[in-house]
Amino acid sequence: MKKVYCATLLCALLVVVVVVLAEVEETEAVTCNAMELSVCAGAFTLSQPPSKDCCDKLRKQKPCLCGYIKNPSLGQFVNSPNAKNVASTCRVPYPTC
Repeated sequence: MKKVYCATLLCALLVVVVVVLAEVEETEAVTCNAMELSVCAGAFTLSQPPSKDCCDKLRKQKPCLCGYIKNPSLGQFVNSPNAKNVASTCRVPYPTC
């Protein structure tokens, strides 16, 4: 009985490690390129509804958003009320940096 419990616990731990490593690899694979969000320019500045392409790019660039917010040249756009609305519409959690 003790061997079955230990084997089950080991399997569960292995699954957790694999999931965590998969998340790390996914985050590291993103190349932060603010120009990819240019498809969102109208939504960020003119309150236009975001396109599907905008939402897809925003999801892909999600790990980079804090860096963009802290950048003096980009922060005014990414930290605007319109940008927060775009993130909400695209179902991308707005980061807390």
